[in-house]
Order: sequence, then structure tokens, then C-alpha cells
Amino acid sequence: MVTSEDQPAAPAPASTSLANRYGGQKRALTSRARRTILIAGLAVGIGFMAWISTSSATSSVSFKDVGYSTPDATLAEIDFQVTKEPAADAKCAVKALDAKFAVVGWKVVDIPPNAANAGSDGGRTTTQRATVRTESQAVSAVVDSCWIPDAAK
Repeated sequence: MVTSEDQPAAPAPASTSLANRYGGQKRALTSRARRTILIAGLAVGIGFMAWISTSSATSSVSFKDVGYSTPDATLAEIDFQVTKEPAADAKCAVKALDAKFAVVGWKVVDIPPNAANAGSDGGRTTTQRATVRTESQAVSAVVDSCWIPDAAK
């Protein structure tokens, strides 16, 4: 009895079987498509930078903590600088903190318009001092925020 051994089928070429399973090779981007994507990316980047620079330039008021003192367990004093248009009113929220950073005192301070010869920078920057009553011993005092009040209110 003569038997012939089963001959294995010839395997498909690797590239064909992979292409059947995963799809064909992706085409590379044309130079025109790459150039278009690059130009669009640059336009978005330039637009973002312009938006950032104009939004910070239109900031109406800014502040900087200068120092603080705690004369006793019921008071905290904070010295800070406010930069705004000289003719504008402003309000600043100041807070006193204890050793665990809990707020132990809070106050909103009114900043009146400045004379052109007050402070520095043509009256734009003035130094302020605020006294805040505290419910327990404060270990620091900071400005939380400053803003220009809405004239309609």
C-alpha cells in the first residue's frame, strides 16, 4: 500500500496575509497636505499667542503682597500693592490664615481712585495697608483677589 504524505499548502506571502487582516499600507501625506497642516498649526499658534497677550494686557487690576504682621491674636495687618488705572475704584479681598492654612479673618478693602502723583507709575501703583480682625492667632495674611466693581451696582 502506497500512501502519499499530505503536502502542506503553500503559505500565503506575509504581506498579502497581513494586508487581508489589517488592510493595505497607508499612503504617506503629500507635500501639499503637510504644508497645509503646518500653515494651519502656525495660524492657530499665532492666534493663541495674540489672545494670551491681549487678554493679559486688558487686565484691569493686579496686586502683589508686600508683607504682613500679627500684632496680637485678634488682628492681622497686610501691606500690598495695587496696580490699576488711577481714576478707577477697586476692591480687594484680604484674608488671614492660621498655621493649618484655615481662614481666620476676611475683609474686603475699598481702594479709591489715585491722584496722578500718588504712588508710582503715574499713579497706577499704590501701596495699601489693611487691618483684619481674626478669630484666632493668624500666622500669615494675603490678598485673595482684586477687582474693579461693576458701576451698575
